[in-house]
Amino acid sequence: MVATIRYRTFVRKPRQRPLSPDDWARAALTAIARGGVGAVAVETIAAELGATKGSFYWHFKNRDALIQAALDRWEQGRTEAVIEELEREPEPAKRLKKVLAAGFELGPTDRAEIALLANPDHPAALRAVRRVAERRITYMSQQLEALGWNSGDALDRAVLIYYVYVGYLQMTHVAPHVISGDARRRHVELVFDALAAGELPATSVVGKHPSDSSPVPPRGSRHQTEARQSDLDRTAYTPSTGHWR
Repeated sequence: MVATIRYRTFVRKPRQRPLSPDDWARAALTAIARGGVGAVAVETIAAELGATKGSFYWHFKNRDALIQAALDRWEQGRTEAVIEELEREPEPAKRLKKVLAAGFELGPTDRAEIALLANPDHPAALRAVRRVAERRITYMSQQLEALGWNSGDALDRAVLIYYVYVGYLQMTHVAPHVISGDARRRHVELVFDALAAGELPATSVVGKHPSDSSPVPPRGSRHQTEARQSDLDRTAYTPSTGHWR
């Protein structure tokens, strides 16, 4: 009789590293991209992370704190980090073109931003959207001033560029077939040429005859803007509040 010895093999599962607050914030931002702020549910995210609610409360006081962490992560990654990278470019015209190219290229892939713009139904989300808009508009305005526009016209043009960007995000969501890669690059050039580049020719100044030898006011000068100043006063954008008045 031959004795048979059986060996039992135990496979030890690798120990999962402790979850960090950023792990939770990243998962919450994914939830926002999936269904807006309302999709941020602690129980669901804990299950996705393979964690317990106890792990959540180790890092966060409540759901609102988690939402704020997710919004901070979005703001840092999609605005502050982008601006930091752009600052390596010494020329303001190239910086502004890169802003436009990055927005048109990466914006449609940021489902969290699309969800937040569509329905910022949480106070923290509304504050984040306004803060990001102000930061981006201010940065573009600074580049336009560096190109020669006065502060008022630079702000107006930066706001218009942001209008175009937000509308572009909506278009890529509802009608993506009309925007190809080639079209996107053309649109970046068109927006830049229309709102940032070039001098006003003499014939474009209201009330000026081509034969008039008097000098053409520089771009954004008081003479070009005072005729519409009353309209601007009635519809002024205030970056510090994110509101129009």
